[in-house]
Amino acid sequence: MKPDRPKRKIKKPSKRHQPRGLTILYEDDDILVVDKMSGLLSMSNSKTRDRTAYFALNNYVRKGNAKSRKRIYIVHRLDRDTSGVLLFAKSEINKRFLQDHWKEFSKKYYAVIHGSMVEKEGVLSSYLAENAVNKMYSTEDKKVGKLAQTGYKVIQESKRYSLVEIDLLTGRKNQIRVHFADAGCPVAGDKIYGGKDKAVKRLTLHAGTLNVIHPGTKQRMTFEAELPTYFQHLLNR
Repeated sequence: MKPDRPKRKIKKPSKRHQPRGLTILYEDDDILVVDKMSGLLSMSNSKTRDRTAYFALNNYVRKGNAKSRKRIYIVHRLDRDTSGVLLFAKSEINKRFLQDHWKEFSKKYYAVIHGSMVEKEGVLSSYLAENAVNKMYSTEDKKVGKLAQTGYKVIQESKRYSLVEIDLLTGRKNQIRVHFADAGCPVAGDKIYGGKDKAVKRLTLHAGTLNVIHPGTKQRMTFEAELPTYFQHLLNR
C-alpha cells in the first residue's frame, strides 16, 4: 500500500485464521484487501461453494465463529486463474460507495504474452460481445458489442515471450485476454483464447495495483500485489 492512508485503525491479520490462497494486503474497519492466488475463485458458482476467496474471508473476519454477524461484501471479482489485488467491503454502505465510484478507480495488470508486439506501447480497442457458450469475441457491430479499451506497454521481451503492463481503461469481461489474442500474442497459459502450451503452468495474468477512494476517509489509496515469480521464470526460460 502506498501513502494517503486513511485515519482508521489498521488491523493485523490473525495468524490463526489466515485464509488459504490469500495474502492480506490491508485491513481496517471499512475494507479488506487481499492478494488472491491463481486457481482460486473470487466467489462461489454452481460447482464450488466453499473453496473461494469470499468464503475464506468471511471465515477470517468471523474468527471461526459461525454465529458471528461479521461478514464481507463483494465489490468486484477476478477470474479464477487471474491472481492479484482483490478488494472487499465490510458493510453494505461501503460496498455501494466503492461500486458507485468504480469507474473513477484505476487498475493496472501485468501479463506474459506469447511472441512480441509490433507496437511496444498503445491501446487495443474493439467492441466485445458474448456468444452462446459464454465466450467473448470482438465485433465491428456497435449494436452487438460494447466498447473495450486496453492500454499496454511492453516492459520486457525474451525469445518467446513478452511482459506487458496493462491499464484497464474499460472493464469488460475477459477483455485483456481477447485483445491480446486478437493481436496474435495471446496471454501465456490462456486455454480459452490462446493456444494449448503444456509448458505453461498457469494463466499469466496478474492484477498488480488498484487505486481507489477509501469509503470512510474519501482519501486515495493504492494497493499493490507483487508480480508472481513464475512470470520472470517463464521469461528467463
